[in-house]
Order: sequence, then C-alpha cells, then structure tokens
Amino acid sequence: MILPSRGPTAQAPSHQPAQRWGPDHLRLHRHLLRHPELLPAGATLLLALSGGQDSMALLALLHDLGRLHQWSLRLWHGDHRWRPDSSHQAAELERWTASLGLELHIDTWEPPTTQNGRDPRNEAGARQWRYGQLEARARALGATHVVTAHTASDRAETLLLHLARGSHRRGLASLRGQRPLSPAGEDSTPILLTRPLLTFSRADTARLCSQLGLPVWTDPSNSERRFSRNRIRAEVLPVLEELHPGAAQRISAQAERLVEEVNNRDALVDLALQGLGAGGRELALRRPELVRQDAATQRQLLHRWIERLTGQALTARPLEELLPRLQAGQPPGTTALRAGWQLRWDRCTLWLNPPSPHPTQ
Repeated sequence: MILPSRGPTAQAPSHQPAQRWGPDHLRLHRHLLRHPELLPAGATLLLALSGGQDSMALLALLHDLGRLHQWSLRLWHGDHRWRPDSSHQAAELERWTASLGLELHIDTWEPPTTQNGRDPRNEAGARQWRYGQLEARARALGATHVVTAHTASDRAETLLLHLARGSHRRGLASLRGQRPLSPAGEDSTPILLTRPLLTFSRADTARLCSQLGLPVWTDPSNSERRFSRNRIRAEVLPVLEELHPGAAQRISAQAERLVEEVNNRDALVDLALQGLGAGGRELALRRPELVRQDAATQRQLLHRWIERLTGQALTARPLEELLPRLQAGQPPGTTALRAGWQLRWDRCTLWLNPPSPHPTQ
C-alpha cells in the first residue's frame, strides 16, 4: 500500500501497489465505455502529471484501468522553476512513478529574458509552454492523446470567469472533454487533448487520493489570491456550494450542455454558409446576402466562417466593431486578423486572405 503524503515531499514507496477496483474506477470505466473516443482502447496516452491531487488521482485510475483498456501509458511533468524546491519535487515524483514501473519525462522551463528587467514568468506563458512541450513530447513518444486532470470544479471556475468577462457562448462552452491539441500534418496524425475527469469534482479527487493512500505534492501558488482563478476557487465557489450543494457539478454540467448546443449550431451554420459562398469558393462570401440577415445571424455566420477557415475565434468586441463596416452603403475595406490572415471586402464579396508564404532563403 502507498503511504499517504504528509506534505509536499512524499517518499516513494518501495513496491508497486496491488491492483485496485472501487466505485471511482467503475465510474470512470463506464464513462469511457460511453465515450470511447476519449481514450480509445490500445491508444498511447501521455498524462500531464503535476503531482497535485487531481493528476495523482487520474494516474491511479488510468494505471489500474489499463489492463481493461490496453493503453500504453506515458507520463510528463513540467518543472516551471517558480519555487526553489520545484526540481526536488520533480525528482521525488520521478522516483515515485518509477516504483510503478512508469517512466516520467521531465521538461524544465527556461523563460525568455526581457530587456526591461521584468519577470517573464506568467500564467499565460507557462500554459503556452506546457502545451507546446506536451505536443512535442507526444510526437516523440508516438502518443495520440495528451491527457490532463481537469475536473468539474475546474470547468465551473472557467465558466464563471468567462461569464464575468462577458464571453461569447462559445467561450462559456470551453474546457471541453476533448479538443485537438495540434492539427494533422502531412506525415502525422492529429494529437488530441483529452480531459476524462470532467465528471469528477475536486472533492472526489481529494477523497480518492486519501482512500488509495496516494502522495500529493501541493503547489503553494494555488492559494495565492492574486490569481483570479484562485479567488474564484477560494471565495466564490464555496459560497455557491454553501447555498446550493453540488453547485460546481451542476455548473460543469451546464457547460457540457453548452458544448452540445454549440456543436449543433455549428452544423446548422455550416449549412447556411454553403448558401452564402461566392462562386463556389470557400474563402469568399456574398456580402449583400450576409447583411440582409438580422444582426445576431450575421454575428453567428461571420464568427463561424472565420473560425472554421482560420482557426481563430473572434471575441465579442472586434466582431461588434466589424459588423457596422459591412452594412449596405459602407465602402470597401480590410481588417487584419491574427497569424497573418486578412479579411477584405468590396461591394459584393468578402474574402479571407491567408498569410503570405515565407519567402525562400
């Protein structure tokens, strides 16, 4: 049996635990049978392992269920070096996973230097680095699925944050059970980011770690109130749970329903866009037919068209600024999108111009 941690420096056990099976194993097993696309049988999985309670609980579940689903399980840990003891923690985590017969791949973040002397480390930069490293490591290991331990509690926090920011419906439907982490290349398959624990709450993973005697390495930054998500976690969700027990699970379930609504609406909007295509060209729309629609329909059509062809989701403000410029009687114009894409229009047609190819050296 694995001894429980008494702090962030748990000792590695000297032997592998016996095979376990409990209600949580059955719960995840049934969820994966209902949604086989999440973690297909026989797939090579790369689990992002932080050492916190959520990822440790997920590791235990996947390790124990592996004999039923025939996965090849790989582990990855990102050492951000935000704390003096982070490298020590990474080494402890590596020893512990080795006791299970699993290899842990560790990458260390070397943030770029800045000329103004400011600390370049921030949440957005760290997240971008993590997913970039996970994609690269997955390709190196032949993994088709990168697995993270986001829970219903995480999804509830995300929805509340996006709701407070006035996000579009698509933003409220973020943190999906699965999404592409990288597109398929000419000689490669797409890598999918999968979140199989979205039906579990943070309370569930804490209970599971306690029941299984799993060590947990606590990240002190998770309690820093300067991060907006931590304030939602510490100050908002507890109030909602006190008023309406189970609030996080219900908010997460609402986010899942929004995902289904967005997917269904996308299919209908795609059909409508086919009727607006100019001369059979996917990168062009007939402007007069577009602006004859009501404003809400114009927003949906433009948002989906740009997203589908460029991979960019316009936020509410630029979309609202763009619509008046497209109305009847307004002159031709252009607007720059991200990654070198450009939207331009004349009296009859809107075009999406892809980025110019890099000149050959």
